[in-house]
Amino acid sequence: MEIKKRAQTALLILGRPESESLPLDISMTAASLEMKTAEDSVRIGLPSGLRIIPSSCRGVQYIPGDGLHLRLQVQAYCSTKLLPTLKESLKGEKSYVFHCQSCGAVIMKERNFLRVLPLPSENWNTLVEEWCCHADPFANKVLRPRDNDCFVGDTYILVNCKNEALSQEVPHICSSNSKNHSPPQNSEEHAAVVCQRCKATFGERLSPDTMKYYITEIMIQPPCKDITMLPRSCYVESVTAQLLAEFSSARSTFRFIFEGHDGKVYLLLWLLNSDTLLVETAGHVVSGNIFRLPEDRSRPNSSSLMLRNALKVLFHACTKNRNEELVRAWRNDTGVHSLTFPSHTCLELLLLLSSSNRSLPASLRCMNAFQVAFLKM
Repeated sequence: MEIKKRAQTALLILGRPESESLPLDISMTAASLEMKTAEDSVRIGLPSGLRIIPSSCRGVQYIPGDGLHLRLQVQAYCSTKLLPTLKESLKGEKSYVFHCQSCGAVIMKERNFLRVLPLPSENWNTLVEEWCCHADPFANKVLRPRDNDCFVGDTYILVNCKNEALSQEVPHICSSNSKNHSPPQNSEEHAAVVCQRCKATFGERLSPDTMKYYITEIMIQPPCKDITMLPRSCYVESVTAQLLAEFSSARSTFRFIFEGHDGKVYLLLWLLNSDTLLVETAGHVVSGNIFRLPEDRSRPNSSSLMLRNALKVLFHACTKNRNEELVRAWRNDTGVHSLTFPSHTCLELLLLLSSSNRSLPASLRCMNAFQVAFLKM
């Protein structure tokens, strides 16, 4: 069930019975659905926070391969607690511990930041040149945090590590040819920072005094607080969804190019609707030869329903030089925003979107030559 929160309308899709038993009798109350055939019956209870209006059911349609499509009105509210964004959770004059998101290892011990400041947008140098009537005082300069400073960007944070003592808990540095796209500076090689325990890459050393951490690869917690380990795919999905929702709300940006630190474009994404609630069977199994995430394979099948906030998106994969003409067109469009992530995170996000797309009914998987997917928050 796909619900539009503001309109309180829903598209309900009931998968076809495996036995293809017809006729099929469907009855509904405000809190449940019941399907009956001559041989069997199934009753589905709706999750808390969702009530349907049975008398509003209109436009019942059977689509081969999908099942029954029903449009109706609902009363829906989702009180799901969202993960706080970095800008919301990081505060000045407070202590934090940095953890590797993949395994939970401590990568930076208790650290007190006196200042937590947002970084300017990626084109701030151009804006200075256009608005200043004198020579740009910031030309060929980069922003670097001082002692006990933390600079927060869109997809990363910068931390001064001058006084940070290297110990067994702090990851070692290995050679890398990754490019530093933000903040802007001359192209040069930087050292990738790798977790000692699980070998996940979660940052770069930009200079002897400056460390760059990717927000999709770390967790930041107050000291003496137990960390809650989320499955990797859930964390990447939630962080990405909140980032897109923030951009669309604050900057009215709805199209995004996802680039890796290797300079390659992995994904074109168009945010179609952020006003969505998604109801689906937990642990459902989709037939066919599809990608499945590791945590999906271990979940037991269940007929219980879950109500989640979600973003509805359109996407194109750009791996293996696909959609090159569209990539060039989007690069030249000022309404498109580029986001740079670690290359492996771009591939993880592409796998998430592909898995979501394949879980949809066949008739809803494509729109205007794009693939359709949901990012749950």
